[in-house]
Formats: sequence, structure tokens, C-alpha cells
Amino acid sequence: MADLIHDFIFDSARRTPAAEALVDGARRLDYAGLADAVTHAAGALIDAGLARGERVAVYLDKRVENVAAMFGAALAGAVFVPLNPQLKPSQVAHILADCEVRCLVTSPERLAQLADALDGCPALATVLATGAAPQAGFADQRIRAWDASQRRPAPAELAARRAIDADMAAILYTSGSTGMPKGVVLSHRNLVAGAASVASYLALAPGDRVLAVLPLSFDYGLSQLTCAFLAGATAVLMNYLFPRDIVDMVARERITGLAAVPPLWLQLMGLDWPRDCTLRYLTNSGGALPRAAVQALRQALPQAELFLMYGLTEAFRSTYLPPAELDRRPDSIGRAIPNAEVVVVRPDGTPCAPDEPGELVHRGALVAQGYWNDPDKTAQRFRRAPGRNPGLPLAEMAVWSGDTVRMDHEGYLYFIGRDDDMIKVSGYRVSPTEVEEAAYASGLVAEAVAFGVPHPALGQAVVLLALPHDPGLEGAALLAHCRRSLPAWMVPAHLALAGQAFPRNPNGKLDRKQLRQPYLNLFGSIA
Repeated sequence: MADLIHDFIFDSARRTPAAEALVDGARRLDYAGLADAVTHAAGALIDAGLARGERVAVYLDKRVENVAAMFGAALAGAVFVPLNPQLKPSQVAHILADCEVRCLVTSPERLAQLADALDGCPALATVLATGAAPQAGFADQRIRAWDASQRRPAPAELAARRAIDADMAAILYTSGSTGMPKGVVLSHRNLVAGAASVASYLALAPGDRVLAVLPLSFDYGLSQLTCAFLAGATAVLMNYLFPRDIVDMVARERITGLAAVPPLWLQLMGLDWPRDCTLRYLTNSGGALPRAAVQALRQALPQAELFLMYGLTEAFRSTYLPPAELDRRPDSIGRAIPNAEVVVVRPDGTPCAPDEPGELVHRGALVAQGYWNDPDKTAQRFRRAPGRNPGLPLAEMAVWSGDTVRMDHEGYLYFIGRDDDMIKVSGYRVSPTEVEEAAYASGLVAEAVAFGVPHPALGQAVVLLALPHDPGLEGAALLAHCRRSLPAWMVPAHLALAGQAFPRNPNGKLDRKQLRQPYLNLFGSIA
């Protein structure tokens, strides 16, 4: 069993050096070639002056250099910080300064956009630009060209830098939809345990071909690489423009595994998939997938098993629903993944009774190391595991998710909502997910999002935004359906029909905060 995250690549290279490891358009690397690229990347970072434990930020779209830089940083004993390519210069500068990035790997085009922002990053000593480094307008002596043929470090040099599994491996920044991004610190142990757990229940094997469409800065996106490399499978990188491109890539590259978030699945489910589609499994995380979408995907891709999952960056993945349970409990987020325990507790930490709503708490090897340089927020989210070995002088830390769930008599969990998303109408707690599910069940909408806004009499009122399938849809028809399927306090007090797809955050999830903002004064009160 590998101890460190880059060991996956080198172990697979020893077992099957000629097996295809990574596809980036016309560029194809076998495991021997990928191991070589990672080793050269480690050499480039060492020669740039990088010390053990220092941070390397990677600001690139999905490409070979991105993968080599991240795993090369780990091989060099450093910490990689993948940056979402959709981030703006000010957001990139915030992250670079926040975790004191020592080295940045980026492209000349992205570097040109960052020129002014880098002045606020005093710890940044070196910028490695892939391809030809830009000349005009850059007097910054920190900028060097990324040399793909960099020397190979001697084995003794790498051995002296080798981490242990408790050491930091990565810092993943949340999307920042509720404020400035927070850096979640992950150890090698966290990443290795997460990959091993997910690869086991997905039954990943060397013959699998995993399509990586999600950002590699997103824990769910990064895991497409780690799980594939653990299994000795092939990871296919893709920067797509249109959902139809994904269908074409699945056919062209004979993809067997595809991971996406709900907004993307809602676009993919209505497309024409080939009858001889090679997909073996589908996974969903990052939000609840409406029941209508589950049914549509199973109908469009009957040969593929659908895994509904729940996770949070602070613990990577918490639960999954085995495909065999979909018909019995299509609304469930499943049970704990292998090597993790998930409990549902009251505010005082005592366990909830079956079907009693409470907070989801996750314990085990996947629990992250906290938020980088933020002890206050870390203390809020990472707390003593409830009811576990209270006599231990060193308390075991668990992640208190802030998500409200319930667990049935058989141990299956059902998501209700985030504490900060729950809507409180006249004393009733309303889950936005339940309102959205009712809208999807009408068959009238392609996307739906519900949230609460201040109301002088009710405390909060439910607002529903919907993107209709038919641009000519009358809102009265959708409201009538909601009245038939929801209790009175859940029926939207305001319905707005959209003419285009809703905005998303950099990880592809719906941006609820942005959508809610224009409606805060709808009923004459400011939140």
C-alpha cells in the first residue's frame, strides 16, 4: 500500500510501465513516461530553490504540466496548491499571499494577466512559465522558463526530501461563495486513504479509463487522478466548452468512468448518448441530484451504474449510495464510505434517534488537518469526535459538517440542507432541496434553485428561481404543481422564471449567494 500520494504513479510504473496513464489531447504518457515527467518536475522545483514543506501553486488548465507539477511537488517534499483556472487575478493573489506560496507554475498567457497582482505576494520567489516565458513588460527576475527536460534528481537527493504520510501534501481552497476562500490542509494520509476508499467501492481496475472534466483544484476533480493512478488506470484530461463535447470524448476515448456535479448532469442527461457507450459507472457529488435526473440518466445510460455521493472538502468523501439501492431509496446519500464513520448528532453531541434531523459529523483517516493559518475557523469546524474515547488525553478530531441530515433505521442518510441554507418560515424549517425537488418533479424546468429571504411577518419567505424547458411557460403552472405537492409553508412566496442558465461558482455548482442577492429586499426587509 502506498504511503504518499505520488507513490501511486511510481508503483503503477513498476507494475505496468507501458500501460497508458495520462491522455492530454494528442499527448499520451504511459506510466513510465508519467513517472519520468513527475521526476523531472521535482528536479525543476528543487533547482528553483524549493525547500521541504514549502508551497507550490499550479495555475493551469488541465494538461500534462499541471499533473507533473502537482505530483512533482509532492515528490520533492513540498506542498501543492492547485488553483482553479477560472479564478481572477485578485483571487489568485489572495491565495498566493495567504499560504505564502514560494513557487508558481503557470502559462505565459496567465502570467500576463497576473503581472500586477504578483506585487502583493512577497513570499513568491520563483515563477515557472510553461513554454516560452513572456518577455515584453516583465522585468521581474523571479520569472523563469519551465524546462520539461530538467535534470533528474539523484535518488539520494529525493530520499532526503521524502515526506511521511502525516506531512502536508496539498492545500485545496474552497470556492469562496460565502467569503474569501479558505485553504483546507490535506496530508498524504488524507489523500491516500480517500483514493483507496473510493477506488474500492467503484471497483476501479487497470482497464478503466476515467474522464477528468472537473477542475483539479476541486477535491472531487483531483480524486479522478488519484483514484485512477492508484488502480493503474488511465486518466483522460479534458477542458470542455460544451456538454456535447463530453459525449464525443467519452466515445472517442472509450471512457468507462465519468464524474460530474448536478448542474452538469442536468445538461448531459438530455443529450443523445451512443447505444454502444463504454461508460461503466457515473458518480455525482457536490449537491443533490434530482430524482427526475437520476431516472433520465439511468434511462439514457442503462449499462452504467450510478453512484450518488456526498462529500465536503474537509473530509473529501463521506457517503455513497450503492447503485443497487437506487430504486429503494433514490433520495438517500447512502452510508459511510469504507474506512470512515458518519454519525448524526444533536447540538450537544448526543446521537440522534432514527429519522431525527441532526448535524452530520465525519471521523476517520480522511479528516483534514484544518484550515491554513486560520485557527478560529478550524476550531469551529474541527472538534472532538462525539462520544469517542473521552478518556484519551489527546482528543480525536472530527469534522462537524454544518449540514443537517437524518439517518433511517437501516443506517442510510438523507440530506436536508446546510444550516446556513435552511429556510425558516413561521417557525417551520424548510429544506431548499425539497422545494427544488418538487419543481423538478413537475417536468417543467431544466434547473431550479430555492432560498429564503427576509419577510416582515413570516421571518423568511421561500423564493424559487426556475429555468423552464419551454420559454413560453407560465409561472402559474409551476406554482400550481408546487401547491399540489408541498405543504403550505413550503410553497414559494415568489417565483421567477429565468431565460438563461444560472451562474455557477468555479467548481461548477450553482452560486446560491449570487442568485439570492437581488431578492434580499423583495418583501421590504434587508437581511
